[in-house]
Amino acid sequence: MKIDKQDFRRLNNYLWEIPTSFHPDMNVPVWIFADEELLEDALGDLSIVQAVNVACLPGLVGHVAVMPDVHQGYGMPIGGVMASRLPDGVISPGAVGYDINCGVRVLASQIEYRSAIPYLSDLASTLYRNCPSGVGRGGSIPLSAEEFERVCRQGARWSLERGYATEEDLARTEEFGCLEGADLTKVSQRAKQRAKDQLGTLGAGNHFLEVDVVEEVVDPEVAAVMGIQEGCLVVQIHCGSRGFGHQICTDYVQDFQWAVINYGIKLPDRELVCAPLNSPEGEAYLAAMKAAANYAFANRQALAYHARQSFKEVFGSQVEEPLRQVYDIAHNMGKIETHRIEGEEVPVCVHRKGATRAFGPGSEGLPPDYRPLGQPVLVPGSMGTESWILLGTEANEELSFGSSCHGAGRVMSRRQAKRTIKGDRLRTELEKEGISVRAGSMPGLAEEAPQAYKDVSRVVETVSKAGIASKVARLRPVAVIKG
Repeated sequence: MKIDKQDFRRLNNYLWEIPTSFHPDMNVPVWIFADEELLEDALGDLSIVQAVNVACLPGLVGHVAVMPDVHQGYGMPIGGVMASRLPDGVISPGAVGYDINCGVRVLASQIEYRSAIPYLSDLASTLYRNCPSGVGRGGSIPLSAEEFERVCRQGARWSLERGYATEEDLARTEEFGCLEGADLTKVSQRAKQRAKDQLGTLGAGNHFLEVDVVEEVVDPEVAAVMGIQEGCLVVQIHCGSRGFGHQICTDYVQDFQWAVINYGIKLPDRELVCAPLNSPEGEAYLAAMKAAANYAFANRQALAYHARQSFKEVFGSQVEEPLRQVYDIAHNMGKIETHRIEGEEVPVCVHRKGATRAFGPGSEGLPPDYRPLGQPVLVPGSMGTESWILLGTEANEELSFGSSCHGAGRVMSRRQAKRTIKGDRLRTELEKEGISVRAGSMPGLAEEAPQAYKDVSRVVETVSKAGIASKVARLRPVAVIKG
């Protein structure tokens, strides 16, 4: 399949459509949120072809939404959103993603950047020591088999019971930090083994912990509710379910190879293996996925605890409450939600892969202080570039099933980045810009170089102009911790 720019129908300056007439197997159209340049970027790999393939799956409703940070993934593009109707629509592990509930958490402080400059190098080293990162690194929170099961059932609620979280942390976490219905009996022994020692770890790849300064507040009223102050430090934590979620996805991609045969599902791409939501296979995957999602909520909560301890260690009594949670969101998840589609309230399973929930004002899924405003949307850039905090809008309900972008989006593969960028040189360049860098691997650092990603400000401008999310604050990195 070949897709050219002339195959799109332009709906407005920031929205393009591939209609169902493009391919006879498409059940819904594809909507791409992009400006001219970002659309050209998307056509540089197979991400739009993958989106069209997704639109051919049975049981989908509305349209397939593609975010401006889109890039090629496994089966479904990263930056893709699809919704399948309950009860017999499909669920697809490849459309959720391998790192189940990979997500971002932002913690805000009242520590002024200018006064913190002499401490930043020490802070970076302390965070690097207290928040283990890298492939195979074990965490600081050992779990018995019984405790591991509780983590997978309770998510961040387990963290609250163990003193790693506050009530406000849970209130300011997507799904309040727990998906009901997790079932460890649907998880392989291999997946459990991979998770046992990894709670409270960052991992590697594009996962990171970053200290930023709030460089600009665009919406002071909303920022005040979030606890964000211009000129003060914030912390971003980006990680997920580690090897646990990856193994669950691997297991079910293999298992679903038989499901598509048993249920007579015609696939445009074998990577999009799926099963009906109300089938035993579909229900089993959803229960296993929820276990990984809850593990990831607890993992980011543990890292938040370690970040708070690190701030206390470095800044001492200078601040009474150094880090207050702004929000925690997931960007690899399948969620049962109700959305308005063609004027009808429809229960669906929304697959967000490399896309975040971005509910507008009035959503019952938000804590009382955010409900009148909308949901915070956290959009990290790449090392050395700005990040953004946005706010979900009412309009995005019909535009994108209440979803937004999740980051900058790659334009260079990890392999290509390692071939063309030297990690030690990159670290030197970042430190010249005033960014303290702690990394366990120079090739790993090179993989995540700013040059490997799209311009995050262009991505954010697109979702803002498209009406998906509004700008609240812009962040600039001052310390980066990576595996």
